[in-house]
Amino acid sequence: MPAVRQDALAGPLVGLLGEVALLAALAATVGLGPAGWAFGLAYGLALGVLLTRAMDRAGVAVLRPADRVTLLRAVLVGGVTALVAGALAGRPVPLVVLMALTITALALDAVDGRVARRTGTASELGARFDMEVDAFLILVLGVYAADLFGWWVLALGSMRYAFVVAGWALPWMRRPLPPRYWRKVVAAAQGIVLTAAVADVLPRPLVAGALAGALAHLVESFGRDVLWLWRRQAPRPVLR
Repeated sequence: MPAVRQDALAGPLVGLLGEVALLAALAATVGLGPAGWAFGLAYGLALGVLLTRAMDRAGVAVLRPADRVTLLRAVLVGGVTALVAGALAGRPVPLVVLMALTITALALDAVDGRVARRTGTASELGARFDMEVDAFLILVLGVYAADLFGWWVLALGSMRYAFVVAGWALPWMRRPLPPRYWRKVVAAAQGIVLTAAVADVLPRPLVAGALAGALAHLVESFGRDVLWLWRRQAPRPVLR
């Protein structure tokens, strides 16, 4: 195996080993159960495989400093995934630990971008990695919150993946989108509101209203992107 390829595997391998270590720590302290272990390990393996493929496509041999911060966030999200899977399987929810992992992962979202700018190592791979970690965390939190507030909350986490699936069927939706700061604002608001929903310490009608507001802003944001893409789709040939 070429040396460059070994270097490229180092980051994903560290992520996988870190995930296993986190799962073991959770199992030894708050417990995981079969569902937690199964989903946690599946997440860790998927993270390693998908990150390796993304690095190959981008021609990146070594993760940059900001990408390592994002990798840490991804490992924490794996812990959240394992705890949520265990909770849905009927295990008691270690809410303090779940909140600690979630809040840390959300807080580090402001760190990786800052590191990328300060080190001059911002990249398309890093931006995509960061976005996918955000999207999956929101999906997992949405699954947990849906059990408390209703399954309509799943729309908060599934809309990103519905957008991707739509792109498979509609080529014009695969065009790269221009950067827009509002997307980050909407994503951050989703994370904050879903964290409050998972904590379940505020009045539920208040949190339900906040969730509905976050969903409305998400629909507006995705709708604006879809409209932008639709207006710029290639014109159809005129048949004569």
